[in-house]
Amino acid sequence: MKLYELIGNIDSKLSDIEIKGITTDSRLVEEGFAYICIKGTVNDGHNFAMSAKEKGAAVIIAEKETGTGIDIIVDDTHAAFATMSAKWFDCPADKLKLIGVTGTNGKTSVTYMIKKILEANGEKVGLIGTIQNMIGEEIIETKHTTPDCYKLNELFALMVQKGCTYVVMEVSSHALDQKRVYGVEFEAAVFTNLTQDHLDYHVTMENYMLAKKRLFSMCKTAIINSDDKYAESIAEGLDCKAILLSAENDKATYYAKDIDYKADGVGFVLCSNGIELPLNMNTGGKFTVYNAMSAAVSTLTVGVSEEIISEALSAQSGVKGRAEVVKNPFDFTIIIDYAHTPDGLSNILNTFAECKKGRLIALFGCGGDRDKTKRPIMGEIAAEKADFLIVTSDNPRSENPQSIIEDILSGVKNKNTPYVAIENRIEAINYAIENAKKGDIIVLAGKGHETYQILADRTIHLDEREIVAEAIEKRKEAEK
Repeated sequence: MKLYELIGNIDSKLSDIEIKGITTDSRLVEEGFAYICIKGTVNDGHNFAMSAKEKGAAVIIAEKETGTGIDIIVDDTHAAFATMSAKWFDCPADKLKLIGVTGTNGKTSVTYMIKKILEANGEKVGLIGTIQNMIGEEIIETKHTTPDCYKLNELFALMVQKGCTYVVMEVSSHALDQKRVYGVEFEAAVFTNLTQDHLDYHVTMENYMLAKKRLFSMCKTAIINSDDKYAESIAEGLDCKAILLSAENDKATYYAKDIDYKADGVGFVLCSNGIELPLNMNTGGKFTVYNAMSAAVSTLTVGVSEEIISEALSAQSGVKGRAEVVKNPFDFTIIIDYAHTPDGLSNILNTFAECKKGRLIALFGCGGDRDKTKRPIMGEIAAEKADFLIVTSDNPRSENPQSIIEDILSGVKNKNTPYVAIENRIEAINYAIENAKKGDIIVLAGKGHETYQILADRTIHLDEREIVAEAIEKRKEAEK
């Protein structure tokens, strides 16, 4: 492909050269490649431009002169990378209808609900998200919530090739800030909520909110949880149609009434002008009401019937690692959930506090090399909502796990809630199951769908379902 076909008409002798590949990683450059200099949080790609040229790069796309003699200067290399990646794969997003979901919590659950509804409507659907990417029922493993521009367009192209008509995707704040979805138009975009997370990257909640808001400058319809305190800021100044959702205010465009919380689910009626749609979900909690409303309204927006939406959501069995019940032979309940933010932890504990018959036991930790300020906040929330705490390790990364635990405990120690601190997560889960009593509910929070733990020097296999199964067998043997 000629350079001008990738980047548009440019006043350069390089515009007519043949490009054999594009990359932002100088280590991957081959003869004839275009190397795009991206300034990241740690490294600046401009510093590796000469290395890319030595490896055979035909052109360097940069925001400033790099001294290679083959520079094309652009205002924004993030935007250039997105545009070039799209054109490299023949603009596959233009051949798909996209629905995007952003917010701190709920993204995964909402995207899976939307996928099920669209499939019930006869569509072939691609999904891009935290747990995995999917084409229909085919699973494609993922490392990032939203892939980089090249991988994203490669995935879109594969989805087009395999006959997808829709793509539902989680859109992270990092992806929006780094313009990974630059130039993509969404049929509808959902805002679930905004609570403290990723401040190691965004620094302030204002920056975090503004990153999320970018999604709504590239969609036809914005669907906004108006009960969230950042909803007004998200909705302010939008050029697209905005639909407001509420579980508390019947003046919203769509609102929930007759909410019936049960131990194994929640039922409610979704209302708007001329619409009263009963929805019955197999996952409990108020967060499920918001998730289901978001999924229902976004699919109503693209023309799916009320009947299909109701049937599809009623049949939804839940998402791995999201309020996932692990079956066991004892008279207590074990829940695995991805909650790793203050709001996420509060939501999951509130849900099961409403239906407990014994103690609510919260087992959780916090990630290393991430926002430290949320650790005592999560400790305090858990101490307020649970009857017993087991504070343990999550993904410590390069930090000392015990230091992370101490940060969490600084929010626990001024409360009266009993707790233990067990650094090894496997030992902590064993302790929880060994000491559980009749009627207890154990919430294993933080790992969810993850099947690994990131340590300072390596990543190890850690699937909580396997650990729980082994712990249950040990208890069964002990009670014989």
